[in-house]
Amino acid sequence: MNRELIVRSSSQAVDFALLKDGKLTELHKEESSNDFSVGDIFLAKIRKPVTGLNAAFVNVGYEKDAFLHYHDLGPQLSSMLKFIKQVSSGKLKDYSLKNFPVETDIDKNGVITDVIKANQSLLVQIVKEPISTKGPRISSELSIAGRFLVMVPFSDRVSVSQKIESKEEKDRLKRLVRSIKPKGFGVIIRTVAEGQKVAELDKDLENLLNKWSAMCKKLYRAQTPSKVFVELNRASSILRDVFNDSYTGIHVDDITLYNEVKDYVAEIAPDKESIVKHYDSNVPIFEKFGIERQIKTSFGRTATMSKGAYLIIEHTEALHVVDVNSGNRSNKAKNQEDTALEVNLLAATEIARQLRLRDMGGIIVVDFIDMVKPQHRKRLFEHLRDEMKDDRAKHKILPPSKFGLIQITRQRVRPEMNIKTTEEDPNNTGKEVEAPIVLIDKITVDLEKLLKGPAKDNSITLNIHPFIAAYITKGFPSLRTKWFLEYKRWVKIQPRDAYTYLEYRFKNKDGKTIY
Repeated sequence: MNRELIVRSSSQAVDFALLKDGKLTELHKEESSNDFSVGDIFLAKIRKPVTGLNAAFVNVGYEKDAFLHYHDLGPQLSSMLKFIKQVSSGKLKDYSLKNFPVETDIDKNGVITDVIKANQSLLVQIVKEPISTKGPRISSELSIAGRFLVMVPFSDRVSVSQKIESKEEKDRLKRLVRSIKPKGFGVIIRTVAEGQKVAELDKDLENLLNKWSAMCKKLYRAQTPSKVFVELNRASSILRDVFNDSYTGIHVDDITLYNEVKDYVAEIAPDKESIVKHYDSNVPIFEKFGIERQIKTSFGRTATMSKGAYLIIEHTEALHVVDVNSGNRSNKAKNQEDTALEVNLLAATEIARQLRLRDMGGIIVVDFIDMVKPQHRKRLFEHLRDEMKDDRAKHKILPPSKFGLIQITRQRVRPEMNIKTTEEDPNNTGKEVEAPIVLIDKITVDLEKLLKGPAKDNSITLNIHPFIAAYITKGFPSLRTKWFLEYKRWVKIQPRDAYTYLEYRFKNKDGKTIY
């Protein structure tokens, strides 16, 4: 399996596309104006604790106050407040915590007004970017993520990612980390640490300690609110979280960003440095790798799948609804149950991809095609669960309900990726139409239905606008030639001057419209 990261840079934003065997699986955008990214740490000021919500509104410099619930304070809040006070005043200059006296943990079921007050300074971390009309969601239980480890100040706990299944490996990693862990810091061992040697873990931990010290130096006489720790840029954070030995290429079209990515890869995986390539061509990088076409066909209300099946994706304020449709799909299966299973398995794979691609969060309800056999419903559930294993967002999938619905909850930490796929009608009607770039895809799907369907026509003529007709017939191999090689049938192309750009019809030998 080939994995590639394609990075496109512009003056306003940087776009990141993750490809798996050439298919777009994730799309991220980092805007230069985004000052509130997940992982950033701020020295903030408590605006107002609210007893009724058991939470506080906190000024982090955003137009709307951030929301901090009591359960997000972290048990070591008292230790942190004492540390901030001493470092800000200059009384404490040793940031290692090895000699810092730890305070008693706060009551996990306490009241917020008992532990923090208005106008108090507090270190907080962005856990959810501003979405819609809401300000950022924050936590004062800080964590600094590295390649293999996550460091948690004022804690002493060592825990291991649940995705590491081997008990022996978990025990080995815990033993290694406890031998190198500095006093006053807890450590979470990430999934990618599996199989790593102590030298690599120690190097990662040392890097995290340096980041902690650099952050603490900014606290001395710092104004509130102010950003004191910046998470890695999106390119490096994506590489940190998803990079592994299966990556075969990283292509960057900006020379400065290329050097940054190359240096980062050289640091975390020196043997993979050669796969980082600077893309230098007159053809835009997203065009070269076929990403623009995939974006047009993957976003929007309808998401097409192979052989005529498709998804309808609707968004409401409370949840997302996905409807699975088989379309006029031809199938060699013997009965309706087998057809439903095949379409549902195909849809489950596409749904897992769509959730990552659009970064959809909250509650997702999927209406699969009804299946009678319990073993088929079980197989669908297990297949969907397997397809979503690579999803880095926390999620939970419930088994099919009596109505055949599957409910998914997926963590949302930043606004959903929303791309407009409709364009202005080239016929100047003033309306918006589906992007013309997908027209050929639609024609090919319809042609396949006609040539492989139960009522096969021996002679098919495609009536279409002259511009599109020229596109289909010119060049070698032309698109019509490819159809012939695929379906072993020759399609006659007949230009029609009266047709609009996006209009087409299939006709039989008698001149009757068949599609």
